[in-house]
Amino acid sequence: MTDTHDLPSPPAPTVWHSLSYRDAPAAIDFLVKAFGFVSTAVYHDEGDQSRIAHAELRWPPGGGVMLGSSGRPSGMADPTGHGSAYAVVDGPDSDVDVLFERAVAAGATVVREPRDEEYGNRDFVVRDPEGNQWSFGTYRGE
Repeated sequence: MTDTHDLPSPPAPTVWHSLSYRDAPAAIDFLVKAFGFVSTAVYHDEGDQSRIAHAELRWPPGGGVMLGSSGRPSGMADPTGHGSAYAVVDGPDSDVDVLFERAVAAGATVVREPRDEEYGNRDFVVRDPEGNQWSFGTYRGE
């Protein structure tokens, strides 16, 4: 992937996908290594430094995800391992196949290998170590 210092800054996202992980620090490491997310903010739980209260990971072409350790306060829903997200592979490193190989090498579980869709998308689907499903493709939406 391209060094993020070479990419223009995308506009600030106004919609964030949010996930919970049993081991949020390991999830952050995986998402950075496997997919190329950039960790931009990590706040630990004041009472337990091994837990992540809130983290933000930037997707270099634009947008990002928020995540934290499972067991959220105030009875919030905590569907660990049941999330799903789609990210556009764009820019100078828009090779879906290269990103797929990187993800598999980092330990992602293959759901669907890269393929071309009728509507012009090339994409793949994998699961992270806690079961969340990640799709990456060239389709930007209508």
